[in-house]
Amino acid sequence: MRIGVLALQGDFEAHARVLRELGAVPREVRIPADLLGLDGLIIPGGESTTMTLGIEREGLAEPLRDFVRSGKRTLGTCAGLIMLDRDHLGLMDIRARRNAFGRQLHSFEADLDLAGFDGVPLRAVFIRAPWVDEVGPEVEVLAQVDGHPVAVRQGRLLAVAFHPELSGDARVHDLLLAGVAGDAD
Repeated sequence: MRIGVLALQGDFEAHARVLRELGAVPREVRIPADLLGLDGLIIPGGESTTMTLGIEREGLAEPLRDFVRSGKRTLGTCAGLIMLDRDHLGLMDIRARRNAFGRQLHSFEADLDLAGFDGVPLRAVFIRAPWVDEVGPEVEVLAQVDGHPVAVRQGRLLAVAFHPELSGDARVHDLLLAGVAGDAD
């Protein structure tokens, strides 16, 4: 499986490392041509304003929308969740609130019971994390913190407000890859 990782800003290298450990072939996505031949995509955390500027600068907005709308599995983490929302790329029927849990010094870790993950709770790393303020009728909330959605799914899109690439638990990435594998069958 070839999985793209948007590599304009953020810790895209950590996502690539997890993908390699799971047997996938990661590809850094910086320009529209980098999307060709991919089976899935990760939009990583980082700073959403900087990411938006990079997407505009490289002419990636429409190619990203076309890629996702073609039915390819996509995972957005932290700022990636923000990028998928109604106010940014408009690919998920959600509205995110930036830095919802507070500034850098309010970063934290929490154990989440993620819907569909049997067994041990998922350790989630929240760094200047968003939460989801609004969800449309097609959006499934998979996990919450203090009543705020922090993991959502809509069709083939999965978005989480935390950094699964930093936790040492590859289940979120594995969920993406399992979906890609299922699509290929």
